Amino acid sequence: MKLRILKSAVTNPWFNLATEDWIFNTLNPDSHTLFLWRNSETVVIGRSQNPWVECKIDKMEADDVFLARRQSGGGAVFHDLGNTNFTFLSPKDGYDQAANFTIIINALKKLGIDADLSGRNDMQVGDKKISGSAFKHAADRSFHHGTLLVNADMQKLGDYLNPHPLKLKAKGIKSVRSRVANLVEFNEDINHETLSAAIIEAFCEYYGDTAPIEELDEASLAKQPTLNKYYQQMADWNWRFGKTPEFTHHIETRFDWGIIDLHLDVKQAVIREVVIFSDALNVELIDLLKESLTDVKYNKESTKNKLNELANTHAELAAQIDDFCGWLLGEMEG
Repeated sequence: MKLRILKSAVTNPWFNLATEDWIFNTLNPDSHTLFLWRNSETVVIGRSQNPWVECKIDKMEADDVFLARRQSGGGAVFHDLGNTNFTFLSPKDGYDQAANFTIIINALKKLGIDADLSGRNDMQVGDKKISGSAFKHAADRSFHHGTLLVNADMQKLGDYLNPHPLKLKAKGIKSVRSRVANLVEFNEDINHETLSAAIIEAFCEYYGDTAPIEELDEASLAKQPTLNKYYQQMADWNWRFGKTPEFTHHIETRFDWGIIDLHLDVKQAVIREVVIFSDALNVELIDLLKESLTDVKYNKESTKNKLNELANTHAELAAQIDDFCGWLLGEMEG
């Protein structure tokens, strides 16, 4: 069986996750395929997760950190250039999960690191986890992807994955964060390029064959319309935020002009229902706030624009609307 080796020259996570989908859904499975890639600073959430629960969206935006939602399930993970990601694709009848782990373990041995398989999904050095994996299967193909911690910024991992204490009731899947270690702790000279070269070498040795390395970049989108389609989906706000499970955001405060007890029911990242309990004397203000927020995207920009528009059209209520807007934006993520 022939081999195919793909390597991404792009660190945009939407491109790389789209490439994974393209490989899984479109690529001819009649070969053993290896894809190596890494992402710029990114929080990747599972298909069923709530980004406002899992991530600090505002801090991510301020620091230019990507948010990506993958097609598969599981928990939230942080990627940066210190992570090397690998993907194996094989035809269903030629798929050997143990072979994939063996290739990675053999590659690490070439770099002086003794790793072992831990359970079904992870690899570790000693008692420290250095890699996690997930799997997908279709009628004619099987897919195994994972990440290797090379020199990831563990501090940032904690910064972006620890949610603010918002009063959110989410139906998504909460992440499980494990004790982990970087491979540089065991070999200070290891990096993405040396690790990738070792994996490619181990891959070819295992199957007793060679293949040219195909470098993927932005130009690949133009050459592969299906890949471009997957990329557009991954980059789309409606995919990254709109697929969020239903949740409720409940907050309350006191202004000089009254108490506000606000309940936002959010479905597909859009505020679908607004309930406000208040002792404010101006009933019209409360009704206008409810009307303005209904069917607005649950993010700061959309909310701010809508409330500014309301203040501009109701000058007599502008001061109270501005109070409310500043408070709500301070409580929202994203």
